[in-house]
Amino acid sequence: MPLKLKVAFVALLLLGAVSLRAQTRVVSAGKLTEEAVARIKTGEDTLALLAYAVVNDSIELERFAACRALIPALVRTLKVENSFRYQFDRLKSVSIMAPPDSSFRIFTWQLFVNDSTYRYYGAIQMNSRDLQLYPLRDRSYELDDRPVDEPLSPDRWYGALYYNLRQFDTREGRRYLLMGYDAFEFFTKRKVIEVLRFDEAGKPVFGSPVFDRQGAKVAEHRLLFEYSAEASVRVNWDEQYQMVLFDHLIPVPSPFGRGITYVPDGSYDGLRFEKGRWKYIDKVFNDVMSETPMPEPVLDSRQGKDIMGRDKKQKKKVDRP
Repeated sequence: MPLKLKVAFVALLLLGAVSLRAQTRVVSAGKLTEEAVARIKTGEDTLALLAYAVVNDSIELERFAACRALIPALVRTLKVENSFRYQFDRLKSVSIMAPPDSSFRIFTWQLFVNDSTYRYYGAIQMNSRDLQLYPLRDRSYELDDRPVDEPLSPDRWYGALYYNLRQFDTREGRRYLLMGYDAFEFFTKRKVIEVLRFDEAGKPVFGSPVFDRQGAKVAEHRLLFEYSAEASVRVNWDEQYQMVLFDHLIPVPSPFGRGITYVPDGSYDGLRFEKGRWKYIDKVFNDVMSETPMPEPVLDSRQGKDIMGRDKKQKKKVDRP
C-alpha cells in the first residue's frame, strides 16, 4: 500500500478504535474540575501544535505524521471526564461547531495531500460525562460524483470543513444544517450544505430530504456547489434576511482549458425555512428599474443645461469674413 494511503488508513483505524457502545442512560456533561481543566490544557497544547502542522507544514510526510498523531491525541484529551464543557480556544486549525441546544459538537479539519487531493477528518462528540465519540471517515472519493440523493453514515461521510451550523425542527424531529468547504481539486472547489440528524438509536446520519427545488421530482439530501478555483463563492446563513444566501453560478469556459466551469454572476439564490423544509428561492433580490435605461442622458427637455443640470457656457459668436 502506498505510504500516503497507509498513513491515512492507520489514522482512521486509530480513530475508529474509540468505543461507541450504546448507553441506556446518557448523563450530560457536568462542571469541569480544576484537575480536569489542567489535564485538558496540557492535551490542548499538543493538539494545537499538531493541528497547525497538519495545515501549514510544507513537507508532505510531516503533514501526514502530524495528522496521524492528532487523532489519538484528540481522543486521549476528550476522554477526560466532562471534556465536552471545554472550549478548546487555542485549537485554531480545527473547526469546532456546536448547536444552540448543546446536544453535541463536531470537529473537522483538512489534510492537504497534494495539488489535486484533499482529505477531511472529523468526529462528533456527544454531550455526555463520559466520552461518546463518533469518528467521521471521508469517503467522498468513493461516492457518486454528486451524491445529493442518499443518506450517508459516519463511515461514508462526504468530508468537508464545516464553518457554520444551524439547528431546525421538522415533524420527524430536530435536524442540523451544516455549511462546509471542500477544496476538492486543483482547478475546482466545492461548498456543501449538509443535514445532520440522529436516528432512534442516537447515532448520527448525514443527509435528509428537506431541500425543495421548484421543478425537482424528489427532494435532495444535501446541496453541492461546484465552482472555479479562481472564483470566490458565498454560501452562508444571513441573519438580516433570515435565510441561507448563496451566489448564483453560471457556466463559462474554463480558463484552464478544462471544458466548462462555474462562476458567480453577481446575483444570489437562497434557501428559506418553511414548515420544516428548506425552499429554494431563485434570484432573491429582484431589482426592477422604474424607467428603461437610455443610451444617452436625458435632460428633461431643459435647454441650456448640461448633464449635471448646470447652465451651459454660451459659445462666443465669431464674425467670419
